[in-house]
Amino acid sequence: MPRPRRDGQPARPVRKQVLTELTITKCKSEEEHFLVWDAKQHGLALSVQPTGHKAFKVVYSFHGRPRWYDLGKASGIGLANARKLARDIQYRVAQGHDPQAERTAERRAGTFEELAERYCTEWSSKRNKSWKQGAGLVERYCLPRWAKLKPGDITRADVRALLATVEAPVLQNQILASASAVFSWAVKQEIIAANPCAKVDRNKVTSRERVLSDSELPRFWAEFNKAGLMGTALKLILLTGQRPGEITHMRREHVIDGWWEQPGAPDVKVGWPGTKNAQSHRCWLAAPVRKLIALDGDGFVLARPRRRPIEALDGVMRSICAALGIGVKATPHDLRRSFCSRVTGLGFGKDAMNRVTNHKEGGISSVYDRHGYGEENKRVMETVAAHILALAEGKEHGKVHVLGARKQR
Repeated sequence: MPRPRRDGQPARPVRKQVLTELTITKCKSEEEHFLVWDAKQHGLALSVQPTGHKAFKVVYSFHGRPRWYDLGKASGIGLANARKLARDIQYRVAQGHDPQAERTAERRAGTFEELAERYCTEWSSKRNKSWKQGAGLVERYCLPRWAKLKPGDITRADVRALLATVEAPVLQNQILASASAVFSWAVKQEIIAANPCAKVDRNKVTSRERVLSDSELPRFWAEFNKAGLMGTALKLILLTGQRPGEITHMRREHVIDGWWEQPGAPDVKVGWPGTKNAQSHRCWLAAPVRKLIALDGDGFVLARPRRRPIEALDGVMRSICAALGIGVKATPHDLRRSFCSRVTGLGFGKDAMNRVTNHKEGGISSVYDRHGYGEENKRVMETVAAHILALAEGKEHGKVHVLGARKQR
């Protein structure tokens, strides 16, 4: 028996019959909207408005709730096509799809170019510290092929075809991750129904172990001297072991009595991205480091015109490697790794290396032991920086004896 209407009036009787083109044509409008259900095709109904407008509707249940799908004007579709479309929709529902939600998402999607812009503006630029790198990969590799396509029309085959145009396995993985982030956000926003990057295999790559040798340091240092402000940034990474993104955003007001106080949380107002592990960190700036930079005033230590932080260190390192004819390319992060290898190589040990580079190992000690070892960390930074500088300037060959350094077990 039909349920009563919300206004308390008794429910109107359900109208159900085998629809024909003739009955549809003769069906007259009434003062209120009504439906005529097709007895031949489950879920198909003819909707008749008081204005006389007639349209086919498909009703299905998704997660226990009724969903209405508008097929369109009855005279334009025809009964036979309406029944076929209704069967297709019911079949998709049986496979776990929600056709009405997918249609709504597709209408809201716009083009992939618009989606990528929304993703950067509304999400990644506010939450992802390395959002510019991902945005750059999408702009360079995805937009030339997908810019004017609807996101919902991009398939897994399209993703694989795009990756096939890139030779480097690591770069393929980076492009895939950047594109997948855009699509994943779009799924959460109900802009598209599925992420086409899902189930696309990533390339297996080995972790980098590149460390500048003692003989390479003078060659790279000489090129750093030619690279101006960018070269200074690369020197700072090598002499301090801090992350490239933190070096490029170093601010003068964060340096207090020789200690670079790095807030763990980002500060959008001043352009500080926060540390990678979100833990505040104190880094002693050794004498060779302080000679490279001016710390008076405020703002970014390494600033471009208009007081903006420098960027694109990877490109500078690639150019330097090409100029030197280096077979195994080095990256800015490899300079941090080179610093870390000197810390342990000089006998200070892995714990000291993790402390001075803000590398999170985990464990309860990382919670309660944040401000200790100040003097020891200072000695580590001074010794390692002096050692690297001596090697870079050709004044030292081999290891030095470090007073107070711990022997490695």
